[in-house]
This record gives sequence, structure tokens and C-alpha cells, in this order.
Amino acid sequence: MQAVILAAGKSTRTHPLTVTRPKPLLKVANKTLLEYNLDALNYITKEVIIVVGFKAELIKKHIGTRYRGINIKYVEQKHQLGTGNAILAAEDLVKDRFLVLMGDDIYSKDDLKAITKHNCAVLAKEVNNPTRFGVLLVENNLVKKIIEKPKRPVSNLANTGCYVLDKNVFSLAKSLKKSKRGEYELVDVINAVASNTDVTCQIVKHYWFPVTYPWSLLELNEFFVKKLKKTVIKGTIEDGCTVDGPLFVGKGSVIKAGTYIVGPVVIGENCEIGPNSYLRAGTTIGNNCKIGQAVEIKNSIIGDYTKVPHLSYVGDSVIGEGCNLGAGTIIANLRHDNANVKSAVKGKLIDTGRRKFGTVFGDNVHTGISTSIFPGRKLWPNTCTRPGQIVDKDIL
Repeated sequence: MQAVILAAGKSTRTHPLTVTRPKPLLKVANKTLLEYNLDALNYITKEVIIVVGFKAELIKKHIGTRYRGINIKYVEQKHQLGTGNAILAAEDLVKDRFLVLMGDDIYSKDDLKAITKHNCAVLAKEVNNPTRFGVLLVENNLVKKIIEKPKRPVSNLANTGCYVLDKNVFSLAKSLKKSKRGEYELVDVINAVASNTDVTCQIVKHYWFPVTYPWSLLELNEFFVKKLKKTVIKGTIEDGCTVDGPLFVGKGSVIKAGTYIVGPVVIGENCEIGPNSYLRAGTTIGNNCKIGQAVEIKNSIIGDYTKVPHLSYVGDSVIGEGCNLGAGTIIANLRHDNANVKSAVKGKLIDTGRRKFGTVFGDNVHTGISTSIFPGRKLWPNTCTRPGQIVDKDIL
């Protein structure tokens, strides 16, 4: 069985992170979303077709033409007209039955194995808030319809965007009409299939993580970092460091004296940590990073080539690649009233659902010394702050 991964979209809800890269290349625990799915597909399929579009060259360069024994082929969706249009790009390469995955969601290997046992199927997850998702109407374990974000859900089964289909879907996709969003929707194809073919509802037994907003990455990062059960040191830890809990240290990285680490924590390759740094549970440090004197980082993702050299606090935040935090940069991650932090997405304040949430930096952000950042604020790529600046609004 082949697999098709839809990775062409230009995500705006995950700005500023996806201004400079496609969403499938966002990282948690130092691995891209796309790589997690390719790992899950290993031994399930020998060929994956990746539908690319926005910044396609970055995906091709990062993944290449072979991944852990899987042959990788690329097709381009020239215009981002929706998932129903994206699937058509793979038509000439698909041979028979095939598995479809969304490139910006993460699926477990066991759930992918389970759904491939059916001739035609939808992978669904039981959720507490079905109004946020496409919801499945199911009778006798067969999908009758998928209803997008209903005000009165017919079930608590959310559509995960993972399907088993066959070549017949391409003729249906060609006859699609645009949805209210002005796109061609793959869900409409599934509904057309379900109207005259048995489509099995396969329930998620392990995990499924959709990446909707930048703070979605924190939940994923916590999940995968917690899978680290033992300490693995491929770099160097100097005398005088304290490690309490599981820790991964990549090749070439040095943890300097006086550093205190409370695991689970993941540190990439060629990093310099300390002296006297404090890394708290749930933190991921990328490759080629510098975390310096009297810096505290808690439950955050720090991108490759980013420097937090001295006297700063980063909590519950996602920091892009190539950033530099000036001395004394403080990121607030808790409101005084203890209410959930809200953050602006496309001009609208969104409840993050998180009581603690700091900031999101795009790539190559520089902060001046003594910068203070309010909870939930974002800084776009290549922006900067002045010394002593208080960031109470997003900086675009």
C-alpha cells in the first residue's frame, strides 16, 4: 500500500512560525512533524508520495528521496485550492488502495496499522469538544457523513484527516464544487464515497495530534519529551552539573558547570549550555544553540541556532531559529488574574486553553536588553525590540 501525505498548504494560523517554513517542518522534541509521520509509516508502506506546495524546496531538501527505507516521491499542488484539489496532484503516481495523511497532524504507528486493514476507512478520535472538528455520523461502524464544525454535533467522533481510499476517488475529486471557504474539500470526496460504498470508522486507540495554533506544539513537545525514560549523553557534561530526571544530550554539546537540569529535557547537537543555566522539565533545545549564565528555560521549544546567552527567563514558549535574546529578556507566561492566556490569530483573540503560555518568536528575532514580553504576544520573523521595551502587542 502507498501513502500520500498532504503537505502543500500555507498555514496562517500558525504564524509567525510558518511565515518562513511549511507547517510539516515545524519541530517538537527536535524532530519535524513530517518525520514523525514517516517514522510511523515505516514497515507499513515502502513508498510515500508527498504533495508539496508552499516552500516545497524546504521539504524536499530536508526529507530527500529516501527516508528509513521508504522511497519518497514529490508532486506539486501548484495552487493551494484545498485538500480536495491537493489529492488530485498524486493521481498519476497512485496505483491502487492508498493511505492519506495530513502533513501537519501526527498519527501513531499502531493506529495507522489498524486503519490499513480496511478497504475504505476514516480514522476518527473521540473528543470532548467536537464543535471544533469535522464530526462523523456513524451507523453500525460505517461512516455515513462528515459534518464540518457543527453547532450541534451528532457524535463526539472527530475526523483526523487520515483515510484509506482507492483510485476511484480521483474522478469524484474532479467533480467537486468549492466549499463556503472557497476551497475544494477532501471531506466532500469522502462523503461522496460514503454515499455508495462501505466506509469503516476506525477509532484512534493511541494518539492523534492536530497542529492548529503555535501553542499546539507545546502539547506535542510535552508528550514526546515525556517518552524519554532514561538519560542518554552523546555530548559532554562537566563536573558540577546536577541532572534530576531523564536527559538527552546530542553529539558535540557541552553542559557546563553549575547547570541544573530537571528532566525530561532534550538537547540537540553542538549546543553550549551554561555555566549556571537552569533547564526545567518539558524543554527542548535545538541544534547549535547557546543557553548561558543565569538563564532559566521552562517547558519551551528553542529553535536551531538560537542564543539565550545570559540573565533571561523563557517559559511555556516557542522560539524560532536563529534568534538572539538580549540580556535580561523576560517572558511572562502567567496572567495576574490566573485566567487562560489569549493570543491574536489573524486579528482575532483566541483562548489558548492554557493558563501558562509565554510567547512565540518567528525566525531571526532579536530582543534588546531588558525586554519584557506579555503572555501570548508574538514577534514576527526578523523583528527586534529596543532595550527596555515592553511588548504588550504583537510585533509584525
